[in-house]
Amino acid sequence: MLTLVTGLRFPEGPIAMPDGSILLVEIERGTLSRVKNGEVTVVAELGGGPNGAAMGPDGAIYICNNGGFKWNRAGGLLAPAGTPDDYAGGRIERVDLKTGAVTTLYRECDGFRLNGPNDIVFDAQGGFWFTDLGKTYDTHKDLGVLYYAKTDGSFISRQITHRDSPNGVGLSPDEKTLYFAETLTGRVWACDLVEPGKVNAATLRLVVGLPGFQLFDSMVIDAEGNLCVATLINGGITVISPDGSKVRHIPMDDRFTTNICFGGPGLKTAFITLSGTGRLVSVPWDNAGLPLNFLNR
Repeated sequence: MLTLVTGLRFPEGPIAMPDGSILLVEIERGTLSRVKNGEVTVVAELGGGPNGAAMGPDGAIYICNNGGFKWNRAGGLLAPAGTPDDYAGGRIERVDLKTGAVTTLYRECDGFRLNGPNDIVFDAQGGFWFTDLGKTYDTHKDLGVLYYAKTDGSFISRQITHRDSPNGVGLSPDEKTLYFAETLTGRVWACDLVEPGKVNAATLRLVVGLPGFQLFDSMVIDAEGNLCVATLINGGITVISPDGSKVRHIPMDDRFTTNICFGGPGLKTAFITLSGTGRLVSVPWDNAGLPLNFLNR
């Protein structure tokens, strides 16, 4: 494991860029940042809580902004600690990489406001799936939702509702199956797609549930269709076969291992955010990553 940079303020959403840099969000800092040659520069000031990030078909970066957290530092680890007093809802944002200009695309859907947009993945048609984990309060929390939307701000739909803390989201290599991970249940689910952007709800099924106190965060898919899911508390990456029959854990030294992406030659380097300690690390990986639409292909 090679540490690429330290001092990040709860990094997530890494994107391995063609020039060798890594774009990522810093949730506590409220920025989209670039890491290159051990240096960190701010690409865009977003505010709130920028969480998931992905490159769209127009070369812009699309951000899931959860609206922000309260924060706690204990035992040398930074961690989210509830909903802040100035919280005003979540949003989906577009960042122009050339200018840093930020545009808000969505704040609601069908009269329901976005609460805590979290993770995002683009399909080959140029639309994107994203999870809304919801927000947690002193006496209650929101139910989560999986959405599908278009990049021009013209269309957003609620596809899977009433979920407990949906977080990581990914598509199978043939884009016929949608996967999502739930944080608090430690479960990964799958659902068949009728067509791009539309689920067959009757096919929703459990892929795997972790034993004990292990929580799931973001995910990516490798070239063989395995699910690589960042795992909290038992910090590391959990690699799960598409049918859930094989599960292995690759440990990291941060209980807030939050995100993973693939890059480098042959997409065989994993870039992992260790958010509690504010680090971005790289790890050689056995399997190549699945090329992402509009980035690696």
